[in-house]
Amino acid sequence: MSSAPPSYQGHRYPVEIISHCVWLYFRFPLSFREVEELMLERGVLVSYETVRRWCAKFGQAYADGLRPRRPRPGDRWHLDEVFIKINGDQKYLWRAVDQDGTVLDILVQNRRDKSAARRFFRRLLKTTRTVPRVIITDKLRSYGAAHRQVMPSVEHRSHKGLNNRAENSHQPTRQRERAMKGFRSVGGAQRFLSAFRGISPHFRPRRHLMTASGHRAEMALRFAIWDQITGAAGRPTTA
Repeated sequence: MSSAPPSYQGHRYPVEIISHCVWLYFRFPLSFREVEELMLERGVLVSYETVRRWCAKFGQAYADGLRPRRPRPGDRWHLDEVFIKINGDQKYLWRAVDQDGTVLDILVQNRRDKSAARRFFRRLLKTTRTVPRVIITDKLRSYGAAHRQVMPSVEHRSHKGLNNRAENSHQPTRQRERAMKGFRSVGGAQRFLSAFRGISPHFRPRRHLMTASGHRAEMALRFAIWDQITGAAGRPTTA
């Protein structure tokens, strides 16, 4: 995977403004119009439609740039699925996190049967390029059936009370879902959540484990990494 920042050729706004708008949208529960308003307060005239296009074009590219900087997945994976409403229809959001709460992958699917679980397992192995020591799920029988087919050598623990880590990981998504008043399509939900899970956690260190000075130093480092992967590093601030 290339570590080069994306190209901004043909964009009249500088990278600092583009990357800042994308950061605002994926980091906080804001609408495109609210990002437009925040930029207006800073004296930057940009329409919410332009912000929407930037997020669609650069969100996943920034998330991909951050991916190599993420810690190596742990060996204990927690898997869970929750329903989400997309254009009024019920779909399912599958999610996997490791023991440290790092989101490994997400997948929006129409069902939560064995076929859907098997598809998610295979996607996880391909995405992480590693095999866990143990997977922890709730009592949904689809997990057991898919586990026996895809990763039978991995220990499987099925217990509702053991899976709070994965369930808690859904909360930021629920917050964004409410702010966005739901998703309009499966593809749109998958694209947003794929970028969101790559960008938002980068700016969410485990604050409760840090001193105030340690947190500031960690955030300074993470913003420096953001500037590197977006291409804003070393450029003068324009906004």
